[in-house]
Amino acid sequence: MFETREKARRAIMAGEVFVDGARQDKPGAKVPASSAIEVRPTKAAYVSRGGEKLEKALHEFGVDVAGKVAIDVGASTGGFTDCLLRHGARRVYAVDVGYGQLAWELRNDPRVVVCERTNVRYLTREAVPEPADVCTIDVSFISITKFLEHLLTFLVAGASIVALVKPQFEAGREKVGKGGVVRDPDVHAETLLRVVEFMMGCGLEIRGITYSPIRGPAGNIEFLVYAVKCREPSCGLGAAVSEALEASVREVVLAAHRALD
Repeated sequence: MFETREKARRAIMAGEVFVDGARQDKPGAKVPASSAIEVRPTKAAYVSRGGEKLEKALHEFGVDVAGKVAIDVGASTGGFTDCLLRHGARRVYAVDVGYGQLAWELRNDPRVVVCERTNVRYLTREAVPEPADVCTIDVSFISITKFLEHLLTFLVAGASIVALVKPQFEAGREKVGKGGVVRDPDVHAETLLRVVEFMMGCGLEIRGITYSPIRGPAGNIEFLVYAVKCREPSCGLGAAVSEALEASVREVVLAAHRALD
């Protein structure tokens, strides 16, 4: 039915697996051996589920990418790249440290510049020769704080940034639970606040925070932060998270757990 356990788990979490006619959305749940198991694949809106995550941010925050140049950091299969193109982006630089992952249809799209085997920490003007108006971030096994300052040098003042914050790669190792999953809402809030404060210190104005509508591959709750690169160089320097912003972060975390737990 599935080639690997991981593919089976993803299908279950996507709501594509039915047991005796009822949707089963909990990987690892025990069912009788006599049960009728059916797979009903859903038609994907994008080349990967990542596109649905970015789509929520674009709609919820009113981010307009039409006619703009974008950098997609951590492009992988191309879910974010696909979403950007479908929302009218003029050109997308698909940056990823890996190789051969980008979907064939995107690889052959003239609007896409493929930047494979490229570590964003060492991104060069040769790879991205024009200033970008939009930047999306979806990375794994590295903290956003390790490369954000360098990345911002490739963006125009006023550029929009949408970052997918993954607590399992931002929190300390001691705060990540079994299977690489962060389950504690307090750790989610603490981690998200730390990333937001770092972004502000880099000269970004935080415009919105929400949770991803889809859990990550291992079941992690993830968050989306929308920010704008300030036009004044001193903007954000020495800034601290306000009480209102902290309260907003905690409410988003609680809302995420109510919706996804």
